[in-house]
Amino acid sequence: MVGASIARVLVDSPLPQLDRLFDYRIPDDLRADIQLGVRVRVPLRSAGRVADGFVVELVDSGEYSGVLSDLEAIVSPISVLTPEIAILSRKAADRAAGSAIDIVRLAVPSRQVRVEKAWLAAERPSAVVEITATPIDGYGAGRIESAIAAGGRLAVDALPGVVEVGVVEVGKGSAGEAGVWVGRWAVTLAAAATQAISLGKSAILAVPDYRDQEQLAAALAAVLPAERIVRLDARQSNPDRYRSFLRCLENQPLAIIGNRSVVYAPAENLGLVALWDDGDPLHTEPLAPYVHSRDAALLRQEQQHCALMFVGNSRSTEVERLVELGWLESVTPTPAVLPKVIPTVQQASSDRLAAQARIPSSAWREARAALESGPVLVQVARPGYAPRLACVDCGQSARCLRCEGPLQQKSARSVPACAWCGALAVDWHCDNCQGTKLRFVGAGATRTAEDLGRAFPGVRIILADGDRPILSVGPEPALVIATRGAEPIAAGGYRAVLLLDGERMVARESLRVGEDCLRWWSNAVALAARGAPSILVGVGGALASALATWRQADYARAELADRRRLRFPPAVRVATVTGALDAVAGAIDAAVEAAPIARDDVLGPVDTEPGAVRTIVRFDYGMGAAVASALRAEVIRAATTRRRAAPTKGPRPPLPPNLRVRFDDVEPFVE
Repeated sequence: MVGASIARVLVDSPLPQLDRLFDYRIPDDLRADIQLGVRVRVPLRSAGRVADGFVVELVDSGEYSGVLSDLEAIVSPISVLTPEIAILSRKAADRAAGSAIDIVRLAVPSRQVRVEKAWLAAERPSAVVEITATPIDGYGAGRIESAIAAGGRLAVDALPGVVEVGVVEVGKGSAGEAGVWVGRWAVTLAAAATQAISLGKSAILAVPDYRDQEQLAAALAAVLPAERIVRLDARQSNPDRYRSFLRCLENQPLAIIGNRSVVYAPAENLGLVALWDDGDPLHTEPLAPYVHSRDAALLRQEQQHCALMFVGNSRSTEVERLVELGWLESVTPTPAVLPKVIPTVQQASSDRLAAQARIPSSAWREARAALESGPVLVQVARPGYAPRLACVDCGQSARCLRCEGPLQQKSARSVPACAWCGALAVDWHCDNCQGTKLRFVGAGATRTAEDLGRAFPGVRIILADGDRPILSVGPEPALVIATRGAEPIAAGGYRAVLLLDGERMVARESLRVGEDCLRWWSNAVALAARGAPSILVGVGGALASALATWRQADYARAELADRRRLRFPPAVRVATVTGALDAVAGAIDAAVEAAPIARDDVLGPVDTEPGAVRTIVRFDYGMGAAVASALRAEVIRAATTRRRAAPTKGPRPPLPPNLRVRFDDVEPFVE
């Protein structure tokens, strides 16, 4: 708004009491250059310093009747905080009782001056080349395409399997060398992006980690020219990330891919937001206000009326809840091509070495036969050599003598070390019986690889985990031992998949253990070649049935019904309040007063750390705005009145812990 006299600025400050817009007078020499979304520097009298901020509004008059301070300077002429992202940041922060500036920090990368100057000086084509939409196969003619054009909201069950894609050479239009294998889900998302771009709109595609990004980038490169693909994620260097961010500001339809924060990428003419595998915990933002990328995508779809897709091999209970409410439309492949999944009980193999490797007879036979034609995937629960060590004499779990953390061993010849502090257990002794000898309990990926190497002599062994990231393997026979989530893509698909340690995964104490296990197994099974067997070892019941029939949505529906009876998320929302006892009690009282919350839905307080307690409050979705507003007010009140207690003698006591609020956190339900 050229000619405006007042700029309303969102100040970059961690203080919750400053989470509002501040009015500043625009000096005459800055009025010609001021724009919405530019970075500015402003005086902050309460802090006695100059602060950074973003111009969110430009007005002719404000509510403040006193004398306004002047803007210090315009840091950059580029409008990096677009109006739709400013609105989205405010809505997401309000929903989570947080600060909008915390969302803006995720959305807008740090400024890189050289990159910015090069971008401003670069010439951009005036004409935009039209893109031909790629049909989305496997879901019925035009079903997903029509939803994208109409701004529909879909829960899409992914097609299992892998497919080979080629790379289109820019400017020639001919297929390049083939040989890039990706999951079929990536091809579906890439085709959906072309549907949006062909309509002159951009598409945002969010995936959990870099492995998924590599697959999606390869699938997009096969159907779009390179200048229409933007990669935006935290693994990039600061200059590369800022360069990609500036490309998103350009006026042309783009396919923008990245991890959870890509949901906040600027795209004014947005046609599609799609999330792959929203149940993956990597979609959970670890920084305040902890907004899940799924919730941010829902808010953005509602704000910009674009199409929305949640795609996964296994449906999360959060998505199933939205399907049952009619907010999302369920889309399943037709005709369905079901993987061949064989649940088995844990039974000893006739081969001694196979039994040592925890492989039952049926899995042993399938693996032997499959290795004649290609690679076999073996999924295990934990990395390392032995997940747990115990005392030989009394059987008690071995704990670190320094911090009481669990001891682990990375290889047969390595020295045991603490999984928490890393201290070597050189002079370890049992605190129960004073024994000094250790034995292995369970088997990690490294030990499993050793056992399978003996059980399958002469077969190549490939180990893939967090320390050994492998994105793909060839079609040659090999045993690929991978921890959950680290499975490489095999050319042509795996000829067999063995899912070991199922009973150990299910035994984990967690509210989400069932859906997590089903998601881990489904993602591994989806990497198998068509008709290849996948064997689930040692697990039965509803989980094994859902995997064998490939009806993960039925399991999510039953799980959600159980949570609804118990009033557990996502059937209800929860807020976790942590801090000093009196501050937490006051915050809970304010929330109960603001919304009709039953006292049975207040869980706690329980001690968490010295001087701090935690209380959980459950409430229905309709109460969310009132509860968030009340808790946010208490956070601000606690921050402005936080003082050290007056010392009687000696040094000043420490400050009481901050009052912290986190919405929709399932961590307290994990033991």
